[in-house]
Parts: sequence; C-alpha cells; structure tokens
Amino acid sequence: MQLDNWAMRWKIPGEAMGELRIIFGLENIGLPSVKPGVSESAVQSDIRLEASEKGARLWRNNVGATYARDGTFLRYGLANESTGVNREIKSADLIGIRPIVIAPSMVGWTIGQFVSREVKKADWQYKGTDREIAQLRWAQLIVSLGGDACFTNGRGTL
Repeated sequence: MQLDNWAMRWKIPGEAMGELRIIFGLENIGLPSVKPGVSESAVQSDIRLEASEKGARLWRNNVGATYARDGTFLRYGLANESTGVNREIKSADLIGIRPIVIAPSMVGWTIGQFVSREVKKADWQYKGTDREIAQLRWAQLIVSLGGDACFTNGRGTL
C-alpha cells in the first residue's frame, strides 16, 4: 500500500497515520445505517439524507465521457479534463456545501464549506487500489484547501 510506504519513508508516527486514516474515512468509522452488503446507492441516499438533516446539501457528481448527438466528444464531472487527469485524481461521488458560522473577526457571518464524500458500500474497506489512491488524492486536495472530504460507507462523517 503506497500510503503506508510513504509514512515509513518519512517516519510518520503510527498515531499520526491512524488519525489521518480517520480524517479521510479510511478506517470505516461511519455508523452505517444500512447492513453490510447493502449497495453503494443505498448508502449514498442515506448520507444525502443525513447531510440535509444537518443543514448541508450534497449532489451527485457523475463523472464520465460520451459522444454528443452531433458527434462531439464530451467529458463531464469534476477533475475530468482528460484521461490523464482522471487517472491521477478522481473526484468524489457527492459534492456539496455546508454552512459554517465564523467567529471572532467575522462574527455572525456564515460561509459555505466545500464538502466532498466518496461513497462506498456498507462493508467496504480501503485496500489502496489505483482507483482508491486517485480518490484519496482528491480528498487530500480538498482538505488542504480548507474543505471537508473523506471516504464514507455510512452515516457519521458529516
């Protein structure tokens, strides 16, 4: 697994790696409201409901490519400008925003924080596949810019 190799090369303490895995949802810390084996689609619907209950909004981020009726090749979805870009970084299933009230210098202001969730079926576990690594790169980018992004397989990550 690339993440563990990187951590060993940089002598990152195990406790720090454990926290990082939790931050990015790599440890299945959600509280699934669906039973193991239930589809990713069912988990996704439940997470969208939870987001709305908490004042956030999440929308489906369909990513792909097709030919339009006029024969034009069309790419859609975030971070899908080219095959090469999509191979290296894969945007998450759900994209949205949640209100955050800011304190002292901006008291009373509400800003929107970018939220991104890569949804997996209820019994999913991170394995470090090429696809998962590209999805993790997306989550790392979002978090590095002040957003909130992680993998999820159930409620409890919002």
